[in-house]
Amino acid sequence: CHLLRGEHTWTTMFGQNVKLQPVPIQSLSELERARLQEVVLYHLGTRDLDFKISIPRETRKMRKSLRRKFDSFSKEKKERERAPKAFGIPLSQVIANDRAHKQRQDAVKESRRDCLELEASVMRFRAEKRQQTSSVAASHRRPSSPPLESHSKPMSAGFMDRSSRNHRRGGLSVDSISDLVESQSRLLEALQLSHPNELDMKKASAAGRTQAKLSLNPIYCQVPRVMERCCQHIHTYGLQTVGIFRVGSSKKRVRQMRDDFDSGTDVILDEEHSVHDVAALLKEFLRDMPDPLLPRELYRAFLHGTNLQGDDQFSYMQQLLYLLPPCNCDSLWRLLSLLHTVQEHAQDSSGPDQQEVQGNKMTAANLAVIFGPNLLQKERGTDKESNPQAMGIEDSAAIISVILLLIQHYKRLFTVSAELQQEVLMSLIQTDPDVIDYLLRRKLR
Repeated sequence: CHLLRGEHTWTTMFGQNVKLQPVPIQSLSELERARLQEVVLYHLGTRDLDFKISIPRETRKMRKSLRRKFDSFSKEKKERERAPKAFGIPLSQVIANDRAHKQRQDAVKESRRDCLELEASVMRFRAEKRQQTSSVAASHRRPSSPPLESHSKPMSAGFMDRSSRNHRRGGLSVDSISDLVESQSRLLEALQLSHPNELDMKKASAAGRTQAKLSLNPIYCQVPRVMERCCQHIHTYGLQTVGIFRVGSSKKRVRQMRDDFDSGTDVILDEEHSVHDVAALLKEFLRDMPDPLLPRELYRAFLHGTNLQGDDQFSYMQQLLYLLPPCNCDSLWRLLSLLHTVQEHAQDSSGPDQQEVQGNKMTAANLAVIFGPNLLQKERGTDKESNPQAMGIEDSAAIISVILLLIQHYKRLFTVSAELQQEVLMSLIQTDPDVIDYLLRRKLR
C-alpha cells in the first residue's frame, strides 16, 4: 500500500482508496491504540514542561518468595474465596472477574441447552415409539391397512454441531486472515485478543518492541459490570431525579448491593432500586478503586492543562486521555457519557404535551465538584509544599476545572483525528508493515 500525500488517503494492495476519518478511540485496534500512546507521548515530550509524562502502568503487588507462598497457601486460598469481585481492587482485575463470571454463565447456559435438546430428542423418540406401537396394533386389527412408516428424526443440528456456538470477538471475523499478505503465523498471533492484565506484559520490552501479539481488531469494551449496570439504571430511571448524586441514600441497601456485586452475583438493577442508592454505589465504586480512572502518574499533567487556553488546551487534554490504559479509557468514557446526559436534564423543560418536566438540578459544574476528587488524585507521599492546605484548595479548583471540561466535551476528546491516525500508520510502517493493509481494509467496513 502507499500513501497519497496531503489527503490522509491510503491505497490498499487491491487498489481501494481509504480516506482516514475522525473515529472514536474505541474503534481502533489494540495495536493502533498502543502505538497511539507512543505517538502522543512523543508530542507531549516536545512541550516545555517541568515534569515528566509517561504512559501509566498498572501497579502490581510484589511477588512472594516460594517459601512464603508455601507457608501461606491455605490462607491465600481462603482469602481468594472471600476476595471482592468489584470493589477496592484494580480496575483490570474487576474486568477480569466480570469476564470469568460471563464465561461461567455461558457454560451453564450451554449445558442447560444441551440438556433441553437431549430431553427433547428423548421425548421425540418415545413419541415415535408409541406411534409405531399403536400403528402395529392397528395393523393387526385391520390387516388390509399398510403399516405406518417410522421416520426417525435425527437429533437437532445444534446438539450435534457445536461449532455454531463459537463466539468471535473483535470488530472483524478472523476469516479475513485469508486476505492478508504472507506472515500468516505472526498475524494469526496478532488476531488473538488480549486481556487487560496481559497488555503490560506484552509491552514490557521498551526497546525495539514490535507489539506483534497485540490484536489487529478492537478489544472488547472494558467497562466493569457494576459500573455499566449503575449507569444504565440511572440513565433509565434517574435523569429527572432532583439532586441525583447529591441526595443521601440508604447505607444498608447500598451495602447489600455492594456485597452482591463483590460475591459475583449477577445483580439486576431495576425500577425497585432507589436511584439515590444506585448513584451512591457508583460513587463508592470509584472512590474505593486503588488507582483512580485518571491515573495518579498524570495528576500534575492534567492540572497543568488548566493553565492552557483554547485549542492548545483541548489538544493537550486529548493527548493525555489517549495515554490512559484501555480499561481506564473505556470506563471513563462510559462515566462521562452518563454525566453529560445527566447535566443535559438539569433544567426544567416541557414534555410532549407541554407539561412541565422537572430538571434534576445537577449541572456539569455540580457534577464536576462531586466526581472530581474520585477521578483525579495526586500521587501518595508527594505533597512537599510548605502550605498543604492552601495548595489543596488550589488543586481542588483545578481538578473541578479538568472534570468540567471532560464532562462537557467528552465526545470530541475521545475522538482520534485523521492526522493522528496517519501518524500511527506511518509509525507502524516502520515496525509492522505487514499489518497495514489489514488495518486499512478494516476502516472500509
